[in-house]
Amino acid sequence: MKSSVLSTKSKIALFFEPFLYKKANTRNSGKVSEEHLSESVGSFCERHFGREVVDYFVDPFVAGTSAGDPESLSIRHAFPALWNLERKYGSVIVGAILSKLAAKGDPVKTRHDSSGKRRNRRVSFSFHGGMQSLINALHNEVGDDNVKLGTEVLSLACTFDGVPALGRWSISVDSKDSGDKDLASNQTFDAVIMTAPLSNVRRMKFTKGGAPVVLDFLPKMDYLPLSLMVTAFKKDDVKKPLEGFGVLIPYKEQQKHGLKTLGTLFSSMMFPDRAPDDQYLYTTFVGGSHNRDLAGAPTSILKQLVTSDLKKLLGVEGQPTFVKHVYWGNAFPLYGHDYSSVLEAIEKMEKNLPGFFYAGNNKDGLAVGSVIASGSKAADLAISYLESHTKHNNSH
Repeated sequence: MKSSVLSTKSKIALFFEPFLYKKANTRNSGKVSEEHLSESVGSFCERHFGREVVDYFVDPFVAGTSAGDPESLSIRHAFPALWNLERKYGSVIVGAILSKLAAKGDPVKTRHDSSGKRRNRRVSFSFHGGMQSLINALHNEVGDDNVKLGTEVLSLACTFDGVPALGRWSISVDSKDSGDKDLASNQTFDAVIMTAPLSNVRRMKFTKGGAPVVLDFLPKMDYLPLSLMVTAFKKDDVKKPLEGFGVLIPYKEQQKHGLKTLGTLFSSMMFPDRAPDDQYLYTTFVGGSHNRDLAGAPTSILKQLVTSDLKKLLGVEGQPTFVKHVYWGNAFPLYGHDYSSVLEAIEKMEKNLPGFFYAGNNKDGLAVGSVIASGSKAADLAISYLESHTKHNNSH
């Protein structure tokens, strides 16, 4: 309420949201209207909190987490928890409070550490050496022989005779490692878990019982491009070093102040081992839904833009001592208004292909936690499938 970000009018609107939407769930307890099923994040949040909240809170938040914008994203698919709060409680604010209280009282949901204290489960985490350390550890755990890196899947063949049987998938690959060429010829697999983006899956050839499986029902996905610029500056050259997680820039502020970046994480503030003691390390994002063309700009241009924005925001002087540029043409799938058709197509693909399971950020959410949960769920389904078929074969 003391913040200067919102006007008094918006603060009053926030205050009244629980009262305005108190009875909404009883009114709409029947079928959800088609209009609300396809509602955007922007429209949903404007109904509940007003336009200013959308422009100054929701816009930078969705840009920072998905590179999207409030009008393109579907509330039901991008933020199902919020959508469900309205369905259940009417008011999002009341729902959030009641859900939190319910979770506190639930011994299953309340986790404690070894000292008996309640742990806060929502924390920022990384690893010494960055997130790649997680992948390397998983790779080491599974073993070199069972992991083929730099290997593009070209086609998958399912030998299917209509009778439950195992060992029926063979996979053809294009490998940079000549030792992996035998993957296609002498190995069969009982099940397949696919986590490649749908745009890649569309390019693969599938056959079932010798006949081609046409996946033309998979919709063409819209992916958002993003460039990530990592820069370091001497501490003496940063005149306004902000403490904290980072900064997100609302699109309105970008337009108003000539800023070109989506936001910057203060990497060395979050994780002190990320930079030498005399320097700050920043991770800046460029592109996304609002600035698609800018994402693909050359490193030299992006270095200028990032340095210029950090000068305005943090009083940075001079040039960075270190620059690393990573570009993703298809960084994030857009959870848009027609995302239901994508999920339906994935379900149809899984039904058509026995022993085939799909997981990843094209299906169950973009966050690291969501992707891990998606993989675990697919693994459980695959295990259940294998167990049921083993039982069937043993009984015969």
